[in-house]
Amino acid sequence: MKVCVVGMGYIGLPTSLMMASHGVDVVGVDYDPAKIEMLNAGEVTFEEKGLDELFRAAVKAGISFECGYPKADMYVIAVPTPYDKVSKKIDPAYVVSAVNSVLDVCPQGSVISIESTISPGTVDRFVKPAVQAKGFAVGTDVHLAHTPERIIPGNMVYELEHNSRTIGVDDPETGEIVKSVYSSFCRGEMVVTDIRTAEMTKVVENTYRDINIAFANELARICRRDGMDVYEIIRIANMHPRVNILQPGPGVGGHCISVDPWFLVGDYPEQARLIHQARIVNDSMPDFVLDRIETIMKMNGIRDVSRVGLYGLTYKENVDDVRESPTLQLLERPLACGMKVYDPWVKNDIVDNQYHDLDAFLADVDLVVVMVGHRQLRDNTEILKGKLVFDTRNVCPKGIGVYKL
Repeated sequence: MKVCVVGMGYIGLPTSLMMASHGVDVVGVDYDPAKIEMLNAGEVTFEEKGLDELFRAAVKAGISFECGYPKADMYVIAVPTPYDKVSKKIDPAYVVSAVNSVLDVCPQGSVISIESTISPGTVDRFVKPAVQAKGFAVGTDVHLAHTPERIIPGNMVYELEHNSRTIGVDDPETGEIVKSVYSSFCRGEMVVTDIRTAEMTKVVENTYRDINIAFANELARICRRDGMDVYEIIRIANMHPRVNILQPGPGVGGHCISVDPWFLVGDYPEQARLIHQARIVNDSMPDFVLDRIETIMKMNGIRDVSRVGLYGLTYKENVDDVRESPTLQLLERPLACGMKVYDPWVKNDIVDNQYHDLDAFLADVDLVVVMVGHRQLRDNTEILKGKLVFDTRNVCPKGIGVYKL
């Protein structure tokens, strides 16, 4: 069976490599010629543990990368699915565009599977009409599926192989075809269900985590108001066998947890009230962090905001992924203008006043705001000795000059 994976980003590339390295005939497609050129030159497009080795195995197995869409038995769509920031509804433009391109070349009977995270009903509302507008009959000419990804940057390769998979289909035969492809590499349990259930399940998984994080962030605000240690309170509360509170932080980033809950808010505004409030809490954390920075500056006589340095640009530790990063959100605020920034994982300049040398960064700031708990810092907190530290990730031990959320 020949599989075409559309979109060589954070999901599409490792998925295509995993399939190819396990014996599937794979073509990776992307609209960006520079990305395809880079892959054909033997270079991966982002850093990820185990990705280089997986890439070499896939190339040895015969994977190819192209800008044009080939004929294939199955197409896996792994393109971005942003949301409209006004309506909060999914923007399906990338998915629909990819599907239309597939329909221009796909043979009769081929399977189109949406790997991207989509809101419940997206296939019914947008994908099926696109298929029918091209004159194809859904279920005979073209078969549709939804196989939402379930991996996290920093551990993608392992999770692709070991996490369970949800396969959403509207007919059993298609389910068996899709299952056979993913079973080539997936050791986790594969659950076959209908498409709308698969759509909803993925969004619910990320929404659950967003609500839990919002609870932790709200606790941090309450505890700050009365001088209590939120980390100690969470540690003790989590000793209860049925309590598992996550850790507070400076905001929520990444393309999943910070985006997917909005799909439900947009489509179900009257029902998704708790979900909406959780989004408001988490999206407001950069402002809370800025308020704390101002307070700490006043307490220590720091008047020049350029003497404040933000450690960390990525949305989580030990990856180079900056999508929806809390640091980027904070830097959009006027009060942050002039702050210095350093991240060992971000090699290119993407913001003003960005440093690429830690010693130079530390020499030019008086207050270090820990926005990301990269291993570089967790394993060497002594590098901040002599600096005022505002630790939003609870990385540094308590001490004089160390402030927490």
